[in-house]
Amino acid sequence: MVKLSVVVPFYNVQTYAPDTLRSLRANAREDFEFLLVDDCSTDGTPGVLERAARDLPGAVLLRHETNGGLATARNTGLDAARGRYITFLDGDDWLAPGHYERLLRVAEGLDVDFVRTDHVQCTGRNRTVHRVPVGRRGVALHPREWILPAGRSTSVDYPYAWAGLYHRRLLDAGLLHFVPGLRTAEDRPWIWRLHREARSFAVSGLLGVFYRRGVATSLTQIGDVRQLDFIRAFDTVLAETARDPEAEKLLPKAVRTYCAIISHHLGSIERFEPAVAGKLRSMSAAAMKRMPPDLLRDALDSMDEDRAARLRRLRRRAAVIPAPRPADAGPEVAA
Repeated sequence: MVKLSVVVPFYNVQTYAPDTLRSLRANAREDFEFLLVDDCSTDGTPGVLERAARDLPGAVLLRHETNGGLATARNTGLDAARGRYITFLDGDDWLAPGHYERLLRVAEGLDVDFVRTDHVQCTGRNRTVHRVPVGRRGVALHPREWILPAGRSTSVDYPYAWAGLYHRRLLDAGLLHFVPGLRTAEDRPWIWRLHREARSFAVSGLLGVFYRRGVATSLTQIGDVRQLDFIRAFDTVLAETARDPEAEKLLPKAVRTYCAIISHHLGSIERFEPAVAGKLRSMSAAAMKRMPPDLLRDALDSMDEDRAARLRRLRRRAAVIPAPRPADAGPEVAA
């Protein structure tokens, strides 16, 4: 029986993939499988993965004919996973030796639906520990209880799929797949769904995942239109949360987080291509119009002055710009 399936998407990471694969070798076990998903790379990554498929114990190479993005690549791996437990790693990150074996012992000992872990963020030579914003460690908890409060960082604000381990029953229940086609913020609807619908989770202080920041090809560094997928991701969070029996309780958190992410992107709008910057403004203004007005007002009132001011300026600007006419509309006729 396969005890653990590790889903690892790769796209144009030939510089970093050897480190990732070496760290997987240092975590290999007879009952572990590594699902290496090549998302139609155009650099030397396919050759690196072909060698790994021969040399890495438990490696399974899966290929996309067209690039589908991180969410789609992870779903490909999930569809092929045979393990009792499942986890993720990105193709430019790496692991401490033996990390998965230690994490598996924690998950089996607690017998929860999923375990979340801290991680080390690596930017150049700098190393920073980032912790799950949950104070209770090593005990079974109810996921829904750690979504709130709205005004503080909580477990749904720590969305990294690779920072944890997930029991197969979540996959069988339809909770582990990602919204297809999302190229950024794909883990936001995912983590919200887990916390709304899973029955139990725990947090471990194990440090074994090293998250590489500042990679030139990473979407976090690129200001193109793919970044705007965060709008669709958070629209999904709002829509799914609105259908929850406790929607009235949970939606203020979802709206406030959505607003904070919009304000964050507006605050660094200079990194976007000009056409994308304009689209960011228009799509963000439209997103705020879709939010429940009372929850939007409360969210803005609860934010710091700078972030709230960006959003209020955008709302005022959108209010005075007439909506575009349909492309096939004829000339306006005076009354």
